[in-house]
Amino acid sequence: MRATGTFTVKAFTPTELKPEPDISTGLPVGVATLEKDYEGDVTGRSATLFTAAFDQGTGVGTYVAMDSFEGTLDGRDGAFNFVHSATTSGTDRTAEFFMIVPSSGTGELTGITGAGGMAVDADGTHRIWFDYEVG
Repeated sequence: MRATGTFTVKAFTPTELKPEPDISTGLPVGVATLEKDYEGDVTGRSATLFTAAFDQGTGVGTYVAMDSFEGTLDGRDGAFNFVHSATTSGTDRTAEFFMIVPSSGTGELTGITGAGGMAVDADGTHRIWFDYEVG
């Protein structure tokens, strides 16, 4: 099954967490927490742990994120985790990875498995989709 929706980032909070030992690289590594709100076939919210090596000036970098989602997919209530990552050269998204974490589902989403993806439209709209099975 496929569930699609849009999301907005309600909060983006950088943390003081840094890799130890401190190793100097060409791109700084940072960690942040995010809160997102979802609408559409995907309705609810998520809490995100976000790690990136990113250059704010050029928009070049890579991120890895773990989301804990609660809400509904196609009207099924529950919660689950999903992980995603991508690389950008400033104007694109490549090397994308998106996976629902096995055994993380609760409620009517217990047993959820699958993958999905994200895209950002030219107008800034953030889109998400899940290709999933429950059972």
